[in-house]
Amino acid sequence: MESESSKLLCGSSSKVETTTPITFVLLLSTFAAACGSTSYGFAVGYSSPAEAGIMDDLGLSLANYSAFSSILTLGGAIGALISGRVESIGRRVTMWLLELCFIIGWLSIIFAKNIWWLNAGRLLMGIGAGLHCYVAPIYVAEITPKNIRGGSTAAVTFTVSCAFSVMFFAGNFFTWRKLAVIGAIPCFIHVVCIFFIPESPRWLAKIGKGKEVEASLRCLRGDNYDVSQEADEIKDYTETSQKLTEFRFLDLFNPKYAHSLIVGVGLMLLVQFGGTDGISSFAGSIFKAAGCSTGFSSTMMAMIQLPFAPSSVLLMDNTGRRPLLMVTATGACLGSFLVGLGFLFQDYQQSKELTATLVFTGILIFPINIKGQGGTLVTLANWFSSWIVTFSFNFIFQWSSAGVFFVFAIFCASIVFFVAKLVPETKGRTLEEIQASMTLLQ
Repeated sequence: MESESSKLLCGSSSKVETTTPITFVLLLSTFAAACGSTSYGFAVGYSSPAEAGIMDDLGLSLANYSAFSSILTLGGAIGALISGRVESIGRRVTMWLLELCFIIGWLSIIFAKNIWWLNAGRLLMGIGAGLHCYVAPIYVAEITPKNIRGGSTAAVTFTVSCAFSVMFFAGNFFTWRKLAVIGAIPCFIHVVCIFFIPESPRWLAKIGKGKEVEASLRCLRGDNYDVSQEADEIKDYTETSQKLTEFRFLDLFNPKYAHSLIVGVGLMLLVQFGGTDGISSFAGSIFKAAGCSTGFSSTMMAMIQLPFAPSSVLLMDNTGRRPLLMVTATGACLGSFLVGLGFLFQDYQQSKELTATLVFTGILIFPINIKGQGGTLVTLANWFSSWIVTFSFNFIFQWSSAGVFFVFAIFCASIVFFVAKLVPETKGRTLEEIQASMTLLQ
């Protein structure tokens, strides 16, 4: 008798594939998720250009500002913890909730009078970011056909990089309070867009709303497209998965899930300890310590980073996820090594121009958008490790500016070998096939 897991794997692949239309509603839904990514990117990119202004105006110490910058990641961990609990309210309501956190957070920073206002706002924004990192990739993956799923998800990630770059660039012209006003703009756009997009058909199937599944698919695929086959696949998968034993958090540590757990959590830990958030949060300080022009370097960083993001959108479905991640990690390793080498020369009182050149080049080739998204536990590991790196970065940087980047380079190099050995390719496969095969491979 065929096992339930085998049905999950084979059920969707037995159908004849047809070309799925790309409709206005599908594009609008993806755009809405991208607005959430813009809010997230603005929040991440805010701390570096705002650092000098906030510290001067409010008289903050280095420890205070490190706490302010890193508390976003603590909020992200909280958002990751509760993300599984908000599953029952749906993807759309979750997106409204996360934007409410962003809006209140930005307002708290805009009108901040002391460190407590700043920290409260940053913590709320972190909770919103944690929810976004959970719901946005899931929503986009659930509404898009598999032939464009990777590109659509990458496009949402692309907006994070764009927003990050815009915030860095705008920091050269606006004070930290006005910069916070700019950061709040995409939040309001996102809230409006959510009114006009459908709920995820897979989530509707999960809560037993069969008729709404087809209605959502017709909205996404167009009235002239036959959604019956796709609706049946979603319903069949949902019904089969619900027959399996109810899943509990502790079940994650069952040996049969070991591979999935190691891949998800391990990759997030390696990526974060590779220095992504530490560099993005304090890039201005790094450039200043190396003797570079902060304004010019930040502008160039914003401009150079942008080509990495659209290239990932174009390459995602053509080359696959594994090769792209390995190449990106290699670039991050090289960038960190050059920065570490530059500060090593500075420690030995070598040419200041050589230090500035190496640090500037290394930071520019470091792909800030290397990190990915994941489920609740994976996202929690992502945020918690990010907090460790972000909070400790300034202190370790003062102790050994060269050493911290050599450590980053080692972790980035480890990502290449980790992906080559353990991470499976997901190109051209449905969500159901991926989920089932990860279980069957145990």
